[in-house]
Amino acid sequence: MRSSLHIWKSNKADELRNIILSRGTASDIDRQVNKVLKALGSPEPPLKLDDVREILKLDRRYYSTTDDSFLRETISKLTVAGTQVMKRPGLLLEAVRKMDLRALYLPDRKRILLDSGQPDAKQRWNEAHEIGHSIIPWHEDLMLGDQEQTLVPGCHAQIEAEANYAAGQLLFLQSQFQVAANDSSPGLDSVRALKGAFGNTYTTTFWRFIEDSHRDVPMIGLIGGHPRHPQPGQAHFRHIIESPAYRDMFDSLSVDHLLQLMRTYCKYQKRGPLGDGEVNLVDKNGQTHVFLFESFSNTYDCLTLATYQRPYRNAVGF
Repeated sequence: MRSSLHIWKSNKADELRNIILSRGTASDIDRQVNKVLKALGSPEPPLKLDDVREILKLDRRYYSTTDDSFLRETISKLTVAGTQVMKRPGLLLEAVRKMDLRALYLPDRKRILLDSGQPDAKQRWNEAHEIGHSIIPWHEDLMLGDQEQTLVPGCHAQIEAEANYAAGQLLFLQSQFQVAANDSSPGLDSVRALKGAFGNTYTTTFWRFIEDSHRDVPMIGLIGGHPRHPQPGQAHFRHIIESPAYRDMFDSLSVDHLLQLMRTYCKYQKRGPLGDGEVNLVDKNGQTHVFLFESFSNTYDCLTLATYQRPYRNAVGF
């Protein structure tokens, strides 16, 4: 079998909104994650990825975008997008730099490569993402099989969403996070507390909280730039996360509309809590409901959580 690699791109996908997996797909991935956690003896948080790699017999190495010596040692028999790298020795490094890659997975060698220039907290997520690919059985067939199929944007987005889901279920220990999150009230304070408990980044905890807790509460999560301090050439939002309950009841709001709502309450300060405010949203049946929007800036990202509060009849929604 030829050697190949999986490439994980940074946050430059055309689609901002999260992909919610089908129940069947999520259940299949849950079973694979559960096998790993059982083999570890149902660990307490935070999860030690060294232990995960040991039981899965995965190897981890690091590469640098400024020193290509290690990458060049790995190019023999590798392929990138169906092209043999050994025919173009600079292709792998070129892909890493131009596509802003943060992690690579070599499935036939069971080796994960991480960008050493990334902060430790982000490396943790990147590594878990690649572990996710390694435990999802059908991903190996895609990565070592039909390269044209894996390059179809819809297919690529789907397998990345599946690996992200697996990573989240691993790092947040499946039901342990759900129980802890459901015991707290929906809000940024709860996300902050859970971040510390499970040892993951604010952003990944935020994302998991929206997708995996309070399943009957419609929520929207926004990750992006400061609404009062836009940067030239930078998109307002990198990610828009809609909870399953929100997607069932409401249509997606445009980026411009969401930005308009945030500007009704957000302060101009660049760090810390930016404020909160209640806004009215109309559901798919034309009924109006009240959401609480609250925003927090850590200087490089603004996180906004919109949480359902109550019905609001006889009011004109946005």
